[in-house]
Amino acid sequence: MNLAAAANENMANISNVLIYSAMAVYTLAFLAHMAEWVLGSRSKVARTAAALTGSGTGTGKAGAPAAPAAGTAGGKGGTAVLERPKVVTRSAAGSRDVPDGPGAAGGDEGGDLYGRIAVSLTVLAWLVHAGGVLARALSVERAPWGNMYEFSTTFSMVVVGAYLTLLVLGKPVRWLGLPLVTTVLLDLGLAVSVLYTESDQLVPALDSYWLWIHVSCAIISGGVLYLGAVGTLLYLFRDRYESKLADPSGKQPGAFASSVMERLPSAASLDKFAYRVNAVVFPLWTFTIIAGAIWAEAAWGRYWGWDPKEVWSFITWVAYAAYLHARATAGWKGRKAAYLALLAFACFLFNYYGVNIFVTGKHSYAGV
Repeated sequence: MNLAAAANENMANISNVLIYSAMAVYTLAFLAHMAEWVLGSRSKVARTAAALTGSGTGTGKAGAPAAPAAGTAGGKGGTAVLERPKVVTRSAAGSRDVPDGPGAAGGDEGGDLYGRIAVSLTVLAWLVHAGGVLARALSVERAPWGNMYEFSTTFSMVVVGAYLTLLVLGKPVRWLGLPLVTTVLLDLGLAVSVLYTESDQLVPALDSYWLWIHVSCAIISGGVLYLGAVGTLLYLFRDRYESKLADPSGKQPGAFASSVMERLPSAASLDKFAYRVNAVVFPLWTFTIIAGAIWAEAAWGRYWGWDPKEVWSFITWVAYAAYLHARATAGWKGRKAAYLALLAFACFLFNYYGVNIFVTGKHSYAGV
């Protein structure tokens, strides 16, 4: 074995160790997020119920005056009024004015300490994770996304990086932490156990600068679309929760369900978050398909050959275009739009896992 090969092998081993180490730290972050969600104070869980049942009138369900919230001042004549929540939005599921859950942004809950610990561990895990991806790149001296294993590890790194970027920008998205860390652990577990591929060079047709452009855009697009899909899925749960609270029959959700749902923003906020995320990244996904076509012409002599990867990339594009068009022109909001968005993301997942594993194509990482 020559020195260069040994150095590459050593760097690949370092990458593997770093990926496993990142998984260990992500697990600690997962436990901290669980503690935040489960052990956080439930003293403010009634805030959404008050907003729904009071309907802005200061009266409760039975018509009795609602108790003043902390920090409210009596109005004229001594009439107590509810303090207007800091964030009030119009629910996409109806005409309900609903505040974001008190745990949505963190900072005012008993479990906030666990949340800050979880975010700190997530940052540490991401740094180790990024080191693993970089070491893999150095082991082969190319972009570290030439096969399904490398794509998966880089994809999850980008997902976490996008989440942390939103936090740095001051966006109240800590509620994303638990589902995000959970799916990242699943993604990395699948990568190291089923999709693992030894560090190696690319086939000549893919040894191109377009690998840096096309695939990196696909990874970034997918990572951001994932955040939109999580927001959409959580919207469906939160919207159902708000519907139960507003149910005139009086059937209310249980205490545990309430404590979990109050960790989330309102249904309207989640709906808006998902729409904005998908709308922002859609042009990049469009460019990804165009760049792939240009690369295909350089590598295989045609822009479009109905390769399975090309077909499902286009199907994904059509699904997201239909979602955005429906939101912009037909006025689709709420659950109908959410189902369409989840269908679009399911197309993206099948494009990666289903096509790569079950369908033979020209892409180097088709198959395992």
